[in-house]
Formats: sequence, C-alpha cells, structure tokens
Amino acid sequence: MQDCFSSKDRFIECYKERVASQFGHDFEDSYPVERYQALGSLIRDYAGHNWKETKKAVRRSQTKQLYYFSMEFLMGRLMTNNLRNLGIYDVVQEGLADLGIDINEMESLEADAGLGNGGLGRLAACFLDSLASLDLAGNGNCIRYRYGLFRQKIENREQVEVPDCWLRNGNIWEVWKPNHEVKVRFGGNMHAWMDHEGRFHSDYHPEFVVRAVPYDEPVIGYHTQTTNTLRLWDAEVDEDSVSAGRLNEYLRLVTQLTANVYPDDSTIEGKELRLKQEYFFVCAGVDQIIRSHLQTYPSLDNLHEKAAIQLNDTHPVLVIPELMRVLMDDYNYGWDQAWYIVTHTVAYTNHTVMAEALEKWPQDMVSRLFPRLYLIIEEIERRFKYELDHQGKGHLFPQVSILGQGQVHMAHLAIVGSHSVNGVAKIHTQILVNDVMASFASIYPDRFNNKTNGITHRRWLMYCNPQLTQLIDDTIGTDWHHNPGGLEALMPHVDDPALQDRFLAVKRERKVILADYIRSTLGIEVDPDSIFDCQSKRLHAYKRQLLNIFHVMYLYLAMKRDPGFRIRPRTFIFSAKAAASYVLAKEIIKLINSVAEKVNGDPEISRYMKVVFIPNYSVSIAEVLVPGADISEQISTAGKEASGTGNMKYMMNGALTLGTLDGANVEIVEQVGYDNAEIFGLRVEDIEALKRENSYNVWHIYEHNERLRMVIESLRNGTWDSDSNAFMHIYNDLMLRNDEFYVLADFEAYLYAQSLVANAYEDRRAWARIMLINIAKSGYFSSDRTIQEYAREIWGLTPIPFETTGRA
Repeated sequence: MQDCFSSKDRFIECYKERVASQFGHDFEDSYPVERYQALGSLIRDYAGHNWKETKKAVRRSQTKQLYYFSMEFLMGRLMTNNLRNLGIYDVVQEGLADLGIDINEMESLEADAGLGNGGLGRLAACFLDSLASLDLAGNGNCIRYRYGLFRQKIENREQVEVPDCWLRNGNIWEVWKPNHEVKVRFGGNMHAWMDHEGRFHSDYHPEFVVRAVPYDEPVIGYHTQTTNTLRLWDAEVDEDSVSAGRLNEYLRLVTQLTANVYPDDSTIEGKELRLKQEYFFVCAGVDQIIRSHLQTYPSLDNLHEKAAIQLNDTHPVLVIPELMRVLMDDYNYGWDQAWYIVTHTVAYTNHTVMAEALEKWPQDMVSRLFPRLYLIIEEIERRFKYELDHQGKGHLFPQVSILGQGQVHMAHLAIVGSHSVNGVAKIHTQILVNDVMASFASIYPDRFNNKTNGITHRRWLMYCNPQLTQLIDDTIGTDWHHNPGGLEALMPHVDDPALQDRFLAVKRERKVILADYIRSTLGIEVDPDSIFDCQSKRLHAYKRQLLNIFHVMYLYLAMKRDPGFRIRPRTFIFSAKAAASYVLAKEIIKLINSVAEKVNGDPEISRYMKVVFIPNYSVSIAEVLVPGADISEQISTAGKEASGTGNMKYMMNGALTLGTLDGANVEIVEQVGYDNAEIFGLRVEDIEALKRENSYNVWHIYEHNERLRMVIESLRNGTWDSDSNAFMHIYNDLMLRNDEFYVLADFEAYLYAQSLVANAYEDRRAWARIMLINIAKSGYFSSDRTIQEYAREIWGLTPIPFETTGRA
C-alpha cells in the first residue's frame, strides 16, 4: 500500500486492484461512482500510515492535544486538498489520464460535506488544516449530520429548501469506530443525596438513551507527517433502552438527533432538539477525551496540562458542566479540584455581538433534559455570586448571572467556566470588552484577548486558483507555500508593468471560468470584461445584501429615466442561503431574483449590467466565485460582523474590499492602506451616538433623498413584482421599524463609494497594482498565523516530535 503512489504505473496497478477487490469486477466494467469510491479509499489508506504514526508520536511524547468543539465543520471537497497535501496529486492525475479519466470529473463526484452553514464552520475547517500543517495535535469534534442544512433551489424567484443528501455516494474519508461508542442519556428523574463525608451521590433513571458512535476522518497536513482527526458522532439505537410499546417513537427520536444541522428552533420541540444535539456531541466528545487521556496517564489530575478544549461559540458550552459531572461523579474529584481542572482546560471563542445569537435556553428545559448538569450549573452560579460578593463586586451580578429571567445564559456560563475568552477581530474584541461583556471584563480583565480569524491559504489560493499561484511562484518563488507571510515579497514587484499585465490576464482567465460556470448552471451570459461585483455569505439583515441590491435598483431606475446616464458594464453576483424560517431574509432573496429577472430581461439595460444569484452557496461554489471577483462586498452594519473570512478569501485572490469599518475589514485596511480599499459609511461610534441620542429617523432621510425615495417606492409600485405587497416585509422593516441596520443611513455613501470603485477600475494597471498589494498583504490573514497565536497564548501547544522523518 505504501508504494502505491510511488509512480504512475504503480498507482494504476494498485487502483485497478482496489476497484476489483472492492466491487468484484474488472476496472473496465466499473461505474464512475465506484471508481471514485475506490480512489478515495486508496488515498485514505495511504494517509493511514501518517495517521497511525501521528497518534503514536503524540502518545509516546505525551504532547498536549487540542480538542476543537464546533457544531459546524464546512470541510468542502477533500480530494484535491488531500492529494495536494500528501504531495501525490500529479501522480494520480497522470495515472487517471492514462486510464482515460479526467481527475476533475472524479473530484466533482464528491459532495460538499453537509456539516455546517457558514463562516463558523468554514473557520473550523481552516483551523484543522493549519493545525495539521503546523505539526500541532488538534482534533475536531462535531456531529455526523446525515443531511446538510438544506440544498437551496430558486423557484419563482424564491428560495425553496430541499434535502441536502450529501451522503448519497457515501463519505470516502470516514472510518467507522463502533468500539468507541458512548451512551448519552437525556431526561428522566434523579434521586440525589450526600454521604457523611459530604460527597454527592445520585441514582439516575434517564428517559431516553442513545449510543453516540464515532466516524473519524483524517485531517492531513501540508507536506508533513502530521495527520489529525475530525471525529463525527452519529446516533444509533441502544437496544436495551426502548420502553415497551414505544419503539416507533424511540426510533424517531434517535433519527432526528443527527438528521440535520440547526433544526428549526421556532417551536419548543425544535428548541429541545437543538439543545439535545448540543449535549449529544458534547457528552460523547468529553468521554473520548477522558478515555484517551487515561490510556496514557494514570489519572485525570493533569488533564488540563495535556488537553485543551476550545469552544467554538456557545453551542458546545455544556462541556463545562459535563466535564464537572464526569470528574466529580465518575472519578470522585471534589468540587474545587474539578473546577480547577475544568477552568484550566476550557477556552471560549465568541463569534457574535448579536443578542439573539448569544444562546439562552429555558431553565425548565435544561433541568428536564439534564437534571444532573442543571444542579451543577446552579452550583456554579451560587459559587460565582459568592465570589463576586466577597470581592465587593456583587452589584455586577444582575448583569453577569448565568441563570436569570427563566433562562440559562450560555455565553455567561462559558466566560465563568473558561480561562480564556477571545474575540475574532480587533474591533469585535473591543466591542466585547467595552460594551457587550464589559461587566465580565471588569471582573476578569486578564481573561479576554483577541485572535483575528484567518483562512488556509492552501485551499483558498494554492488549490482553488492555480493560475494566480503560478504567477506568484514565478515572481517570488515558493517559500510562501509553507510561510504565507512570505507573500509580502510581492511588494517590491507591484509597480512592474509586466507583472500587472500578467495579473490582469490571470484575473480575466478566472473571470471566464466563472462566466462559464454561470452560463452552464443558470443559463445567463455575462461579460468577463465587465466588473465582477460579488457578495457571497449567509443572508442576514445585518450583512446588508439589501444595501447592495438597492444600489442595483437605483442604477436600473436611473438608466431607465435618463437615456444619457449609462455605467461601465458590471455584473452583480450574489450567493446566499437564508434560514428556512427567516421571513425577511427570504424576501430579500426574492427581491434580488426579481431585480435580476427585470434587469437581465431588459435589452436596453442588460448590455450594461447583469444580476446573478447563484443558488446553494457552498465551499465548492466559493472556490469558483472568489478567484473571479473584482470587488468584494463586505458591507455589514459597523459593529455587527464579528470578523468575516470571505473578505480575506477575496483579498487573497486579488479583489478590492468595498466595505464598512467592521470586523476584519478594519485590519485589512490597516494592512493595505485606505488607498487600496474602499471604505464607506457609518463607523461604530457614529451608530452608538445615533442610538444614544435616539436621533435616527428614516422618514427624514426618505423625504430628503430623491434617489433613495425612488428605490424604496419601487418596492411597492409594481416595478419588480406585479403584487404590490410582495416586498412589504422589507418595506416595513425599513420604514416602520426604523431600519435597525442603517441601510438608509449608508445609502448615499455606498453609492459614492461604488462610483469611486468604477472610476478606479478604468485605469487597468493602477487597478492591478492595488490588487497585487492586497495579495501581498493577505499573508497576515492565513489561519496559520491565527493558529500559532492560539497555540502560543491559549492552548500551550508545541509541535509533535516525530522520532523519524517518516513519510510526509
């Protein structure tokens, strides 16, 4: 097996043998899916050598490990990534070609794993890639969702959700590990008592028991021996736990537990299911950590010295009471020692300042589903209040209590039970410390820190944009492959006219690829020589896709009114999913598609602009979209976007950031300078002043801005839809609820910024220079840098010491 990729001929021989042994017929008689599955298993088995050696090296050297708990891991397709990281892509490509197979066709058979929704999950995937590539022992922990969030279709201009059957062809990277199963218990009743030594005892009779069974995926580092693990937990029946006459109900409960990510929580049943999902993978993951630790060490006394747990947002916060439960109830630790271990093991990453995203669960639901954990949470709360009272800070307790208004505040529990709380961009962390979590910051001033997000430059430049990669390699060499900060070496070359021309040629090639994709999937012809203006991210009001489409609507209406007004040809590209129950967001998608239909169908205007909505946004779509973009729309309301990572991907591929001073945009501008980005709109302090003075009035803006009034009136005068009420949610949100996200306030500034961008694009070489500066400065936003900061300042991780060089 280990020599199967030593040469093209040897690969062909092994590949044919694998197809025959796996499917029982000759290679020539096999189906494409069988060839794909055989190839995947061959690659996975090859990676298995390093996977095994990594585990041995970690155990032998007693290296500290990270466990990254996240409800999402948006891994994307892994075949190209794994082949490239293993250094065997060329052998496989050439071998497949000799067999008459295009490697791109093999890659296209792989579905994007439906393990998430947006930036949170993609960040987690980038972190896993960087951990392995930096030789750090870091494992992911998540749920093996059988279906993704949903597959988005556009019918009658509206979003329609259909099942995302990502496992239709199986998951060629996973290994089933039934011997590592964990029983997870929910509900029921508990009889508790204290013995004469003051130790807690309980007799627990759960209502519902399910087996969590892991599926492990190798996470392969770039040209290194390190291969870490992403562990995905699936739910299976526990045959001994089915009550008489309740089989069908039991099977339904088991099945829905891992059916899909983020079930609709607009109902009590949906809320309960989501909370059960969170405990399901937390309970199983904690059990895995304990078992793994005790295979190497005699006790759990040093758990915090050998394991770090990072909570990716509030979803996994039940790790804190669950780990307390295990230490105290299963291993007889007293409270103080258990609390010391837990708080020195667990760290928490906050990803939002949006109140609705800081999870709160009904106390009665938590106590009913997890009776023992709820007792522990109550005791954490009691001791926390005692601590504050004795520090003379008791007056802060109402703002920081874990239990209040009938809710369990998960972010508060996370802060109290962690040794580190980090934001994900400088401005985000400042808002946490100075505003959203100011009371906590005054209690624990040393606990808060910033770790600006990053992206893996391997996937988001080297693999998805080989044309630009080759240009960079030809200019500065390949050191940046291992050291992304080395992209800075491009800076002395940005004024080279020959390089600028080559960049423009590369960008046009990528725009042609994107235009071909749009034509083949949507039937829309777009001009590669037009400006490609792109906004791709989750559809949410604060991300302000509405501001973007308002600009498009204005241009259309203005050109229709004034035949003398025309623009440089531009293609506006949107891609976004809205949560199935998010009515406003879905109406914005309908508006975008309605505008697209009107604009693209107007022969007078469509020569100057096209509007494209690419359905079912995913990692794979982003890998085509991002390299072809000229403009990166990062226009969220200042202070609302924690970081963003799409902004980094676009920047790294040579697109201009058109954005507000929000999230990581602030640091992008710090890197490239204001001359090489286009920043507009209200700042955080401006919005704070408007709120403080209660002085924001949409009707005043509406009455004094004719261009904006024209756009808003078009929402209900039949311009975009014959039904005048088709966009009433949007109209009401802006005009009757006073425009929570300041779309109207930033409208004129946005139009002006767009005009500046259009003017800048006319000077092609000057534009190329700006793009090259963005690429040169993008190395800072590699997730390698982010992970090195986490490892050094939070986790205390050091590289795995392998005894031999082995096979990288």
